[in-house]
Amino acid sequence: MPPAFARIFRAFAVARALLGLLLLLIQGLLALVASSAPNLLPLLLCGGYAAVGVGTLIWTARSSAPVSRAGKLGQRGWLGTVGVDLVVFSLLLFLAGAGMNVAALFVLPVLMAATLMARRPAMAVAAGVVLVQLGHAAWNGLTGGEFASQVTQAGLTGAGMLAIAALTSELAQRLARQELAARNTLELARQQARLNRLMIEEMPDGVMVVDRHGRVRAANPAAVALIGAARTRRFLPFDLAGRAPWQPLIAALQEGFATGTWPQGGQELALRLEPSPGAPAEERQLRLRMRFTRRQHASGEEELGVLFVEDMRTLRARAQQEKLAAMGRVSAGIAHEIRNPLAAIAQANALLAEDLTQPSQARLARMVADNVERLQRIVDDMLEVAPGAPREAPVIDLGLQVEALCAEWARTAGLPTSDASPLYVDCGEEPISVRFDPEHLRRVLINLLDNALRHGSGQPQAVWVRTVALGPMQAALSVSSDGRPIAPDVEPYLFEPFFSTRSRGSGLGLYICRELCERYGATIEYQPRGAGARHRNAFIVTLPRLPTTDTSARARLI
Repeated sequence: MPPAFARIFRAFAVARALLGLLLLLIQGLLALVASSAPNLLPLLLCGGYAAVGVGTLIWTARSSAPVSRAGKLGQRGWLGTVGVDLVVFSLLLFLAGAGMNVAALFVLPVLMAATLMARRPAMAVAAGVVLVQLGHAAWNGLTGGEFASQVTQAGLTGAGMLAIAALTSELAQRLARQELAARNTLELARQQARLNRLMIEEMPDGVMVVDRHGRVRAANPAAVALIGAARTRRFLPFDLAGRAPWQPLIAALQEGFATGTWPQGGQELALRLEPSPGAPAEERQLRLRMRFTRRQHASGEEELGVLFVEDMRTLRARAQQEKLAAMGRVSAGIAHEIRNPLAAIAQANALLAEDLTQPSQARLARMVADNVERLQRIVDDMLEVAPGAPREAPVIDLGLQVEALCAEWARTAGLPTSDASPLYVDCGEEPISVRFDPEHLRRVLINLLDNALRHGSGQPQAVWVRTVALGPMQAALSVSSDGRPIAPDVEPYLFEPFFSTRSRGSGLGLYICRELCERYGATIEYQPRGAGARHRNAFIVTLPRLPTTDTSARARLI
């Protein structure tokens, strides 16, 4: 319900109650001073109207006003107010006689109808008032008064009523439109404030509003965490002067407020945070950027500042990532340039090997060929992970693809096909649909199988490959081996580029596996098993699974 129209209705209710009491008082005084027997009917009518007016006022005070969301009176409200006024004032007009001008009382229902009703019903009320007044004037003219004068006066009064109804209705509609626009604007402002607060809460950088005395008016969760404040302080005021570790921050703020400027590139400072339960003391490097503003108060202007807090570790990591990305692009370009000379070297070495007869020279040619092949693999690996335009991957059956790739790899590695084979594959019977490029899946799986066989015991089922559905949304491919567990100091660097435990390894195998998996929304991780397990080294690839609606899809998805 519009508050403005509710207040208007209550104002009309007060006016009606006061008018009813005033009419009752006037009729009572007239009855007391009358020389002849008083006419009690107008007195009773005014008493009843006063009772209705006071009752309506009490009802309005105890409950909501009968005004709809569009600012219009309902049927009960119309009958209990405007309808009662028309009936009572019409009866008073005919009962009061020529000695009392009751026509002015009709202004109240006309105004109320024009303000709280639609335009057509409001004009109908005004037209009804005009007809009542013209009828009264004609009755007086026919019963001994001046007909022309009575009708003319009633017509002028009616014209005024119609004009009042039209103008008031237009003003009321304009007020309704303005209030609706104000409510919509206020709701939009509230939504924008909620969105702004949500975005500030989710920002990785800290944002604080501070004054020149070091009082934080508001701070988002990132800022609270960066300066080591209690988590309950977010968006709540607190003083920086209360703790010693924040003294460098206070000094920087006071200097900024004193000079009115802040370094364009920000200011770096170190905060020595106090130890907390479960966390040791820490020296945190921060970069601060400040923007000044002013807010008008009743006592004058108060200086405020918006402080942006950034963790230098995050900034350095971001810069390092940008450098690595640039190095990746440069490496891809260099790999393209190396490929052609490398092919020429391989071809020239093959031609020279055809004419070599001495064993020592043949060994040198084989060394050149081996190293050329090694460089070719490194170049191919670099080009494989180089950034390029994404392409749509086909939908494959993970189990069938893994079975086919494992069989191909076993033949290439010369593994037996009997139960004595070091390779054991378990892909189940359930079709698992995933979106992955088969060639990229081959590179990932072959790399994991080579590592597992190299570090395994070579006994039957030393390498175990398994695919399993982890529910309707995920699937997993695991490659496990029974070799010695990976050392704890090596484990954090498994997926780092150019890290290898072999002297002739490029260190790009697992790094390329991770990059290829990330292209398709998959993840790869190393999960060591417990001391009692045989296959203690396990690499798990978790892939997004697609719904399989056709039972014959397993036969077609390769």
